[in-house]
Amino acid sequence: MRHDRRCARHVSSRGTIGVVTEPAVPPKDDKDWTWVLTRPCDECGLDPSSVSVDDVPAFVRDNAAGWHHVLARPDVAARPSPTVWSPLEYACHVRDVFRLFDERLHLMLDEDSPHFANWDQDETAVAEHYWKQDPVTVAAELDEAAATIAASFAAIRPDQHARRGQRSDGAEFTVASFASYFVHDPHHHLTADT
Repeated sequence: MRHDRRCARHVSSRGTIGVVTEPAVPPKDDKDWTWVLTRPCDECGLDPSSVSVDDVPAFVRDNAAGWHHVLARPDVAARPSPTVWSPLEYACHVRDVFRLFDERLHLMLDEDSPHFANWDQDETAVAEHYWKQDPVTVAAELDEAAATIAASFAAIRPDQHARRGQRSDGAEFTVASFASYFVHDPHHHLTADT
């Protein structure tokens, strides 16, 4: 999860460097963001532990809707500095987080204690050319990805909350803790960009 080092806070009020033609390679974010399971985020104010599995569907749909305002801004593709993603790049990231977490959720529900393949968000951003994507398309894809993962969480039964999965770095989640961990990333990025 990439946050404080590259959050594009209030791009229009801080000035912009223009639309990115070739992305700068930011330093790797090697923080273990699982701390959000034990305390509120000082930056965005969210206490993910207060979010239950049942809260996730509405939370995700509201988050996706919030990106529409951001993606309609004329400066949406402008980075505030060379190594800080633009709001467009963050929206692409959130869309892909929705997709990835839906895949991982289904692994947890369908397999016994699966191990998740590593995902490098920076490599994905470069490979998928986040900085060049069409904001209207991204908004539609965000809505679609949000609807998919919202439906997946809505279908979870209480007896499935304790099912487990493990990330490639060894961090282990139950479905319940996975839900709490998941909501922080999209909330944090939307809060930073509005």
